[in-house]
Amino acid sequence: KKEEEEEEEEEVGSCQSEPPAKRVKSEDPGRDGESREDAGAEEKEPAERKRARGQNKSRPCVKPRRYEQSRLCPSVTQGCAEKCYFGSRCRFLHDVGEYMAAKPADLGRSCVLFETFGKCIYGVTCRFAQAHLGDGYQNIVNADLAKRWEGKSLVRNNLSKDLQHQLRKRKFSFKKADEYLRGLAKPRGDGGKGGKGTGCSVEEQEVSNCTTPQESLGDSPERPVLLEQGEDPKPDALQSPSPTDGEEASSIKTVGPVTDEDIIKLRSCEKKKLEIQGKLYLAPLTTCGNLPFRRVCKRFGADVTCGEMAVCTNLLQGQSSEWALLKRHHTEDIFGVQLEGAFPDTMTKCAELLNHTIEVDFVDINVGCPIDLVYKKGGGCALMTRANKFEQIVRGMNSVLDVPLTVKIRTGVQEKINVAHKIIPKIREWGASMVTLHGRSREQRYTRGADWDYIAECAKIASPMPLFGNGDILSYEDANRAMQMGVSGIMIARQVPVGALIKPWLFTEIKEQRHWDISSSERFDILKDFTNYGLEHWGSDTQGVEKTRKFLLEWLSFLCRYIPVGLLEHLPQKINERPPYYVGRDYLETLMASQNVDDWIKISELLLGPVPTSFTFLPKHKANSYR
Repeated sequence: KKEEEEEEEEEVGSCQSEPPAKRVKSEDPGRDGESREDAGAEEKEPAERKRARGQNKSRPCVKPRRYEQSRLCPSVTQGCAEKCYFGSRCRFLHDVGEYMAAKPADLGRSCVLFETFGKCIYGVTCRFAQAHLGDGYQNIVNADLAKRWEGKSLVRNNLSKDLQHQLRKRKFSFKKADEYLRGLAKPRGDGGKGGKGTGCSVEEQEVSNCTTPQESLGDSPERPVLLEQGEDPKPDALQSPSPTDGEEASSIKTVGPVTDEDIIKLRSCEKKKLEIQGKLYLAPLTTCGNLPFRRVCKRFGADVTCGEMAVCTNLLQGQSSEWALLKRHHTEDIFGVQLEGAFPDTMTKCAELLNHTIEVDFVDINVGCPIDLVYKKGGGCALMTRANKFEQIVRGMNSVLDVPLTVKIRTGVQEKINVAHKIIPKIREWGASMVTLHGRSREQRYTRGADWDYIAECAKIASPMPLFGNGDILSYEDANRAMQMGVSGIMIARQVPVGALIKPWLFTEIKEQRHWDISSSERFDILKDFTNYGLEHWGSDTQGVEKTRKFLLEWLSFLCRYIPVGLLEHLPQKINERPPYYVGRDYLETLMASQNVDDWIKISELLLGPVPTSFTFLPKHKANSYR
């Protein structure tokens, strides 16, 4: 009995220390989902007053293609129904009349694809098909307009089927990356092999192997460079190879014959320079920093754009969804991609893959991502605490890239323990062309103010390497104050609230040095442009329309935080200020200021028509909507 009483006391004590949601789940695991939610709501009443944090990880996810029950075979849309690969086994419809009988009503009378390019490739499946369908459901083509766009590539960096097949079958050649990785694993001068000869860990041994370029790389894969005991490494040996066939090099030693690849290989000083000092840099924004949004920001004056964070392992596997993050519109004149990874082998191979397959002006390494999913795997901010792997990644990627390599970091992992000033000189030594510093730690995430005094201190340490500052830029006054700190430029990114997402016209304000009291109709026109860009990018069929709607709603979850200039008591709007509920100067302005999901859906219906019957949406971040 005493033991049972002690166990009951322990259970009661543990329940009191656990959060309400977890306590309900542990007390009655046999309940169904509804009763759990009801019980959780009763105990969560006092906790709901606190501001919600984190992500809605269990939000409903309905893929856009699920909204269409009967889909037409793509071979019919493309006008080659007799060439359907699956023949009689095809699960899609081949009868256009049957498809049109079940197809929902069109969403509008004008198709943006037909009006822009003279032809809509989606034909009868387009949700605006009445604009370009003739007798017998024939797709009308504006020959003069279509001829203007013929042969022009609007979006680059697409994943070809041939390349995807090579990646899935692991037939792509990573010659330079393999050579670099062999240099990391080769025997050391003290007789140890790959870190096993001493009491140090493998990671510690690997970083000592990659401390100098000569130790890391060999000029020839068959004959790697080996350092003898007591011999000083020479970093220039690999950058300036000289012939040794019967000749003695005066100052530089090389091993093996000099090939054409050795001669053509660019040295770091010969690489194309990334000259973006003083330019406005739109940072990579996960989920919302898609191609249509970047086009909107480009129209308002963004100079440099960067794709969303892409995971290197997914790119190496040939995943189409990950490769879609690398797409570049032809209006993006200075464009880069951002990679995330935790290990030198995958990051170096991915860098070499992109170097041969896509067109970019720079490649950025994400060492600032604070989310647990990335951090616990050793990527993002975790690389700031893994100096060995960090060095190997930067050196390896720099050795295989022909374009500049940049790094984005935070002040540190723990709050009030800044380590960026120690890492920045090393990053410069490892070969990076530029560093972007977000003035918050990982523990801060996107809360409280960015430490611009620390950013200014790091900018002096980084010189002559350019350093861009990032954090709390929401007006031209904030931008001017940041530039006075001595940084080479500013990055406008995912602050709280988000500078570029809450005000895409911020780039115009900074360049024209003014506060823009933008009207609700002008803001609605921006949303209309985003919708048109989305239909161009994702398609005008049901799947494309609903995907455009999804990303529009994600953007509206940030856009609602904007406070019109004409309603502010004092200028400018502060980055961490949350306004009380207010009534705008007209109905549309009030609707855009609402933090209710249902009101965002109303705005989307004004642009993309009524939502499907089974439509649901919950924003990615809990703090983005108040119930």
